[in-house]
Amino acid sequence: MMLFGLFHLQFDHRENVSCAITAHDQLLYPGSVVKTTNVQFDPNQVLVMILAGGEGKRLYPLTLDRAKPAVPFGGRYRIVDIVLSNFVNSGLTRVKVLTQYKSASLEEHIARVWRLSPILDQFIEAIPAQQRTGKSWFRGSADAVYQCQHVITDERPELVAIFGGDHIYKMDVRQMVSHHISTKAVATVAAIPVPKAEASDFGVIEADENGKIIAFHEKVADPPGMPGNPDMCLASMGNYVFQTETLMAELARDATEDASKHDFGHDILPGLVKQGSEVFVYDFAHNEVPGEDDPRGRGYWRDIGTLEAYWQAQMDLIEIHPQFNLYNNRWPIRTGATHDPPAKFVFRDEAHARVGIATDSMVSHGCIISGGRIHRSVLSVGCRVNSFSEVEESVLFERVRIGRHARLRRCIVDKDVEIPPGTEIGYDIEADRRRFFVTETGLVVIPKRAKLEDEPHDPNDPNRNDG
Repeated sequence: MMLFGLFHLQFDHRENVSCAITAHDQLLYPGSVVKTTNVQFDPNQVLVMILAGGEGKRLYPLTLDRAKPAVPFGGRYRIVDIVLSNFVNSGLTRVKVLTQYKSASLEEHIARVWRLSPILDQFIEAIPAQQRTGKSWFRGSADAVYQCQHVITDERPELVAIFGGDHIYKMDVRQMVSHHISTKAVATVAAIPVPKAEASDFGVIEADENGKIIAFHEKVADPPGMPGNPDMCLASMGNYVFQTETLMAELARDATEDASKHDFGHDILPGLVKQGSEVFVYDFAHNEVPGEDDPRGRGYWRDIGTLEAYWQAQMDLIEIHPQFNLYNNRWPIRTGATHDPPAKFVFRDEAHARVGIATDSMVSHGCIISGGRIHRSVLSVGCRVNSFSEVEESVLFERVRIGRHARLRRCIVDKDVEIPPGTEIGYDIEADRRRFFVTETGLVVIPKRAKLEDEPHDPNDPNRNDG
């Protein structure tokens, strides 16, 4: 069982498993629990609590100086921007973000970027761990909410939505809340269909034909299938909606249990099911996001708990038809504005292979591609790629500089790193392992502000120090 430091719930899947089920998959694998019913509700009676205290050990060294939800994503965003955008786009704007591990940059980002209108009683506010209920930090996801229960008492909402802060997906949360109300549930768990052959890697929900949860199954060899579709299983996403009264009572009860792991997936929800309470599942595959007309993107959800999954999610963005589409104006992924100028591409000396060019890539504001080549890569704000260099299938964080004649392949380079001229990374894994952090699959990760030694370069190159 993972403690709060990782903020992944017991009945969620493994961090290194990703999932992208689409509407096309649903046609291939028919069967469902219960479709969403549109029920009107007052959004001011829904308090949102985002669990954003995750340490993200398997994202090391990207989490060396920051919490997992603060890790950059998609060139100009942070991971936490995804879930916050989902709630703001859904009109649910009373949000508390619970932080703990190395939270300074995350809290600064929220304070500076996510400033809503107080006159409309809208807020997104960070709440750091405070040891309000004893001399311990958050012991689990449920304990995190329990230690911050004063927020619920102060706001007096009818419903509390508790979501993780470190997954990549789009969701109109109003539909899940409507589903919760229509079923008269005391708690609702969002789930995503996965093929049964892969379901042993997940925490699987067993539900009846009406969507009422019967049991939870933690990574079992033969998990139960969906009602009407035995070839698919429902995997928990770790996103919940609770009736406030039920939530407060269960948190108080759980706090007195010495044997409890103080986790929603392991303790709170299974306990409610055993009591016979009305706990229902919400099938995420039926969630319809405005502007998402391409069925290939419907139901996309990815856990980026490992470096490989994080890198792959970035590569998903640069597909010709990305399942996670950043270009949907009706459901924008929001973040702070920058004053950086547009990206610039210079030099077209094709005879000497000195061409500033990027293909199948995302290049953020302030970048200068000065005679270098970019292919299938994501560049954050303010990067510079100098002449004759090549960057392929890589992710560059802010203000990375690539020297002349350098070559990078399958790399993640954290912010403020300067790659010396002539450096080659990603072409000799054994050599890379002696210098950098390298995953089992050969993905090279260079930590923030790392100092790299200069590589040998051509002494006859008279312009080796310019772009």
